[in-house]
Amino acid sequence: MNKEKAIDANPLLLAIFIIAICGIIYELIIGSISSLLLGDSIKQFSITIGLFMSAMGFGSYFSKYFKKNLFTFFAGIELCIGMIGGLSGIILFSAYAFTDLYVFVMYSVIILIGILVGLEIPIVTRIIESQKNNLRLTLANVLSFDYIGALIGSIAFPLLLLKHLGNVRTAFLVGFINICVAVMVIFKYQSYLRKPGIMKMVSILCALVTALGFFTGKFSADYLEQQFYRDTIIYKNQTQYQNLVITANANDIRFFINGNIQFSSVDEYRYHEALVHLPMGIYRPKKQVLILGGGDGLAAREVLKHPEVENITLVDLDAEIVELGRTNSIISRLNEGALDNPKVKVVIMDAFKFLEKSQKKFDAVFVDMPDPNDESLNKLYTNVFYRLIKNRLSEDGVVSIQSTSPYFSPKAYWSIRKTVESEGMYTSGYHVNVPSFGDWGFTIASKQSFEPEDIKLEVPTRFLTEEMIKSLFYFAKDERVDMEKVEVNTLNHPVLLDYYEEGWLGY
Repeated sequence: MNKEKAIDANPLLLAIFIIAICGIIYELIIGSISSLLLGDSIKQFSITIGLFMSAMGFGSYFSKYFKKNLFTFFAGIELCIGMIGGLSGIILFSAYAFTDLYVFVMYSVIILIGILVGLEIPIVTRIIESQKNNLRLTLANVLSFDYIGALIGSIAFPLLLLKHLGNVRTAFLVGFINICVAVMVIFKYQSYLRKPGIMKMVSILCALVTALGFFTGKFSADYLEQQFYRDTIIYKNQTQYQNLVITANANDIRFFINGNIQFSSVDEYRYHEALVHLPMGIYRPKKQVLILGGGDGLAAREVLKHPEVENITLVDLDAEIVELGRTNSIISRLNEGALDNPKVKVVIMDAFKFLEKSQKKFDAVFVDMPDPNDESLNKLYTNVFYRLIKNRLSEDGVVSIQSTSPYFSPKAYWSIRKTVESEGMYTSGYHVNVPSFGDWGFTIASKQSFEPEDIKLEVPTRFLTEEMIKSLFYFAKDERVDMEKVEVNTLNHPVLLDYYEEGWLGY
């Protein structure tokens, strides 16, 4: 009997299904790591998907030159994908930590994996077609298994793999699975292979390497991640939404989200005093207070210094940051147990959704969000978001918004202020020097007009004095931008992302 007419195609369809799961996860791993390291997640995922699909096209085109020994080529391709994909997490983190070639390395990994994945489906289709002799049925089966596998991979990565394993160990696990497909093909169809003995040894060796990488991946990832930080990492956690890291030395505790510093224990009081006490000192006493973000509890600590405050509603998307602020001895000591104060009510919800659903009016609103360095954060700096805040302000309520650095990213800073102003509020801006951040800016707004002279400082502080407040509202020449040259940031046209990236690119 002709060998090609006797093959069992079912294992090959299973292989296609598994290959599709692995392929989409490699894309997601590369996009996830690049977003973490470079920011601007839409840009990183768009580049990753676009390059990957184009490379698959080239791979499919090149597959026409593979005319003989299709099982051998297929098994070899699977081994290559498993090794490159399995090592992709380590390769990308190493490129960022030790070289200036991250983008080149990222593109190279995407293109290599994409070309190899592009080779797979045409080759498997031709193998199955040689048995079935029914192109219509073969393509329907192959593409169905491919698309269903892609769906499963795209769901499994964010919901299970990233949270529990992280990027590096997920890459090794998926690489191991890819190599197991090669092992299955090699042992199942060994009579169709050239030099099956060598193929078996190579496949087992590759499986051992990726398995070893998986079991040692946590140590490798910890070592590489430590290279990104000046001080020793004492806490790390990949939550459903973001990567949290705390570092420490003898004198300083630092908290990072997705690699970006959120505070240093040495000088965080400068930032939080400026965010809270200036708006709290305008108009009548503030009884109902809303904090958007601020899950570390440090802004709440400052608000609680005002005895007239009756209720603080703190809204944060990530329950694990709030839990960290409550239970981590270092953070809870810094926030003085603010999150357990009976005046503080914590709501775990997206700030945008909270503002849409809430009917309550607040006398003061503090927007203590991370910088707008990706699309999910950008929506919290749009005109629609500020419109929702305005609707929740009492008639003489005040909102204070952390607005990135007017020195490092002046266009971004002034775009935020212009966006707030576009919603019909009176605005002003001020900035303070926070040594761990640099010169940092805030936007203050209200439905009523106000002047810096209106601000009264009536609580104990470590940094602010009433005499210095007026000076905080003056900006140097290199921190100013003509408001006519920046645009309002909207959901449909997120110009702030470009302004932010342009400003911070050199730093």
